[in-house]
Parts: sequence; structure tokens; C-alpha cells
Amino acid sequence: MARLHDLATQHGVSHTGVCDAEVLHRARAELHRRADAGLNDGMKFTYKNPDRSTDPRRAVRDAQSIFVAALPYATDDPPRPDGVQARVAKYARTDFYAPLRQALRLVSSTLRADGFRATVFADDNSIVDREVAYRAGIGWFGKNANLLLPGAGSWFVLGCVVTTAPLPASAQPVADGCGSCRRCLDACPTGAIVAPGVIDAAKCLAWVVQKPGIVPRRIRKQVGDRIYGCDDCQTACPPTIRFGDRFLPSMPPDAPVQAWVDVIRLLDGSDDDVMATWGEWYLADRDPRWVRRNALIVLGNVGSATNHAVVRVVRRYLSDADPMLRAHAVWAAQRLHLHHLLPSTDPDADVRAELAAS
Repeated sequence: MARLHDLATQHGVSHTGVCDAEVLHRARAELHRRADAGLNDGMKFTYKNPDRSTDPRRAVRDAQSIFVAALPYATDDPPRPDGVQARVAKYARTDFYAPLRQALRLVSSTLRADGFRATVFADDNSIVDREVAYRAGIGWFGKNANLLLPGAGSWFVLGCVVTTAPLPASAQPVADGCGSCRRCLDACPTGAIVAPGVIDAAKCLAWVVQKPGIVPRRIRKQVGDRIYGCDDCQTACPPTIRFGDRFLPSMPPDAPVQAWVDVIRLLDGSDDDVMATWGEWYLADRDPRWVRRNALIVLGNVGSATNHAVVRVVRRYLSDADPMLRAHAVWAAQRLHLHHLLPSTDPDADVRAELAAS
């Protein structure tokens, strides 16, 4: 185990652990329960096939153990640049999974050289990574449903190697460290944490800005300046605040780290431009229209009617060929009191509904 830990740390991994490859019964029951209650809001990921994503042996036949790794992603928050800017959540500012996968491939290659089967899973729907990390003793489940690492907080991406090697399991799971604290629940802009450790995805802004479709009017103001992801439940978490800078990502000096997005540039860019710059994000069907939608909401929240570029972009999207984008442009125009730009009607029912709500 020490040898595998040392290999993983060569690529920035800070914490490792091992658990057995038995069925993740607790996670399976919760996935089914929450899906039945509609709390996943159409989210797929590990909800798509809970019986598969909670059975490591369906990922690797005859698996005996799981090597789990956590890599930190806490980065400084640079000052907001000039112009209309949208915020990117810390985990999406660069591809933190790339070094994690490199680390896990070293581990899997070593295990295969020893004669065992071993497969890497990171940001993959084949296994519930937080559950195996919990079982491997890496951290406990916070009330915000994130895994909290003792003395480190929650700014970590997780991955694992499922293997037929009989690796010795780590210590027992970490005891709960949240106690009576409820700061994450109180900090959530939409009240998405409906019970300790339970998230209503329909209210969670991290999911709202990823899912396809029209963003409900009732939570567009709460989207604020977020273009992708939401960190609020973590930035309110005392262990994460206190210990978050103890473990920092080791990245090349030229690694692209983007904390802010120029909204006007995004909305003016071609689809190819958008995908070339922000295509590493999860976009449903790899369609740039969803990030444009988010940008229009941000424009309505933080733009200014005295900014000529803002007015120009709103006017352009009010006549866009895509009715979904027109609908959000109507809302942005209303928020910015640019009612004189609004059409009297529209052939699309969703756009008409937005116009009627003004």
C-alpha cells in the first residue's frame, strides 16, 4: 500500500486509501430512494444505472479491492477582471482529473505488472466515487453531501483503481465531523440541501447550470454571476475554510486556470469558439447553447443597461434562431429594464410566456 501511495503522490495526489470491492449497498439504496423521490431531477451520472455503479465487480470481474485517491483542487480566487464577468466554480477552472488519472494509471500499471487486473475510474459513472472514498477511510460525508477530509476540507477530486489484487483495507470510515454545524444548509442560495447530506438537484445551482432546458424563472436571480458550478456550500464550511489551503494543487506554471469568463466574448463567439474554450465542461449533448443560456442569465444579473455591448448582445439574442435562447434574452432584457427592446409577441410558446411575465 505504501508503494502505491508513493506512486500516486508523484502526480499531486495527497490522500489515498483502500476498501474492499463488495457491493455498495448503502449508496445503492440511497440512489434508488432519491430517484424515486425525484431528487435527481433527471440527472443521470451514477443514477443512470444504480445497480451497476454500486457494484465494483461489474466494473472489474472478480475485483477484490479498490485503491482510492484524492487530489486537491483549491485555487486562489483572482480579482474580477473588467467587463461583464461570470464566475467559474473552483473544480472547473482547469482539468484537475488529468493529473489524477495519470496518478491512478501509475498505480494500475504497477498492479497489472504484478499480475492483477486493474482499471482506473475518475469522473466516471461506473462507480460512486464518494462512497468508495468514504469506505476507504478518506473522509466523512458532510451535510452538503461532499466528502470532507479530516484536516483538509472538501476541495478534492476523487478517483479509484478497481483491482483483483487483495490489497489490505484501510482503517474504518472516518467519524462524522460536522456535529451540529449547519452553515452549508444556511448558505445554499436556493435551499437545495433539503436534509443533511441530501440534495434536491432541481434547486442545486451546480446542476441547474449543467442541465438542458429552460432555467426556471424562480431561481434565475440566484444563479447570480455563475456560468458553471457553485461553491457556496463549500465556502461556508468551517473545515474547508480553515484547512482548505493546506493542500494545494501542483500544476505546471502554464496550466490554463480560468476563474472568470467574459460574458460578452462568449455570447459573441461562434459555436466553435465556445467549444474550443469551454468544451471541457459538461455540456448536455456537447451543445454550446446551454452555456450561452447561462451567460444570458448572468448578463441579466450583473450587466448594465448603460453598457453598449450589453444592449447590443441582448438585442441580438432577442432575435436568435433558437427559441430557448430568445426566452432567456427576454428575461435578461426585463432584468435590465430594456423593455423597449422586447418584441410584442413570438412564434414560440416559451418565449411568449417570458414576454407575458414581464
